[in-house]
Amino acid sequence: MAGEDQTVAGIADAVAAGRLTAAAACRTALDAIEQRDKTLHAFTLVARSEALARAEALDRGRASGPLAGVPVGIKDNICTQGLPTTASSKILRGYVPPYDATVVDRLQAAGAVIVGKTNCDEFAMGSSTENSALGPTLNPWDVTRTPGGSSGGSAVAVAAGFVPFALGSDTGGSIRQPAGLCGVVGFKPTYGRVSRYGLLAFASSLDQIGPITRTVRDAALVTTVLAGHDAADSTTSREPVPDFAAGLDGPLSGVRIGVPRALVGDGVDADVRRLFEDALEQYRALGATLTDIALPHASLAIPVYYLVATAEASSNLARYDGVRYGYRTADAGTLRRMYDRTRDEGFGPEVKRRIMLGTYVLSAGYYDAYYLKAQQVRTLIRGDYEAAFKSVDVVAMPTSPTPAFALGEKVNDPLQMYLADVFTVSANLTGLPAISVPCGFTSGRLPVGLQLTGRLFDEQTVLHAAHAYERAAAWWTAAPPVAVSAGRG
Repeated sequence: MAGEDQTVAGIADAVAAGRLTAAAACRTALDAIEQRDKTLHAFTLVARSEALARAEALDRGRASGPLAGVPVGIKDNICTQGLPTTASSKILRGYVPPYDATVVDRLQAAGAVIVGKTNCDEFAMGSSTENSALGPTLNPWDVTRTPGGSSGGSAVAVAAGFVPFALGSDTGGSIRQPAGLCGVVGFKPTYGRVSRYGLLAFASSLDQIGPITRTVRDAALVTTVLAGHDAADSTTSREPVPDFAAGLDGPLSGVRIGVPRALVGDGVDADVRRLFEDALEQYRALGATLTDIALPHASLAIPVYYLVATAEASSNLARYDGVRYGYRTADAGTLRRMYDRTRDEGFGPEVKRRIMLGTYVLSAGYYDAYYLKAQQVRTLIRGDYEAAFKSVDVVAMPTSPTPAFALGEKVNDPLQMYLADVFTVSANLTGLPAISVPCGFTSGRLPVGLQLTGRLFDEQTVLHAAHAYERAAAWWTAAPPVAVSAGRG
């Protein structure tokens, strides 16, 4: 069983009170990674000497801050000064950023200790962490299955008990979907709430950074540290940042939960549907009001997402050309050949697929028919949610239509892989805050996630509703076989 003392809040409180040193917390995390990550491959790089030096310095200075001494893993597409950041791609192999992402700066200012970089689908393009040029990450609940993606390494690092929290990025569900498939909490704040400066861009109007944690309280604590305006990112909001953890407790009476029944039907695994209904009944017992709602354009979210995201990816990834940084082919007779060979050798199949799709939809004669039309439908999807929020406070859906799927099962069927994000992409298209919390296990003992989506900049209600369910259901206390066999809990 996972204990409160293994959470962000528990470790930070123990360090602040002098019951635990930052160095001891760091060594515990590093030792767990060394002993068990050879199987799971959650981390692409472990910064043992740097992490211990940082932790010992915190101890000498009497560590303070809301995250004092708490070990953290950083997804490998978020810049860390002095540590390689490759987006799990051959084209950035060995690249060491000369600066920290804003979120990294804020974590360190709060006292956190970075222990390493976590594996992901190449440039965050995937739903299984099988597209990594460094090899796949395995699910700690069943090592024959994927952990989801693209932040699979971060989700596994938390689920397996290596670190109490990790950062992920979410372009179409890449924090929430792996969190759901690994039995942990994944939170995507409102677009603009957290700076994207230092995040290697995939799709700039969709990309967001957020935490993967064991508990909702931990997600609230970390988000409070990460959030706020950043002059380096013009899309960040000046909206005041509340203390998200302070508003977690209290009754759910009066909270209205919208349920889009038409979406939770065909294509949803029977166990997932059963556990979703059980979660709704738990909410009813807690005093929440359940209301059926309609999201008429939600069925179009996947095609809209894969037009908008690939178009933006085509533009953003044009910078990787072998000229300024990163990989350069050894077979470069001419400038044109150098461009072609570098990108062909440096990018993996899924990234190439998305670049080609995006280039096509942005090309002359097709822009209006595809990209412009997708943006128009995106506006309709946003309108559906605005209409729903006139009568409800949050919208509930499963996080994923299925539990974790087998390694290799969908690699050769991109459409089936893309459908794994059917419930998550709308929150990115609309910019709304959304969270995944554990809501039980299938008959095969695989975790299932419940997703709650809220109004723009109303993270407080989303976190409050998620926290109330988590405390009543207590699914978060379960540990996967890999962690149990190593003595966690």
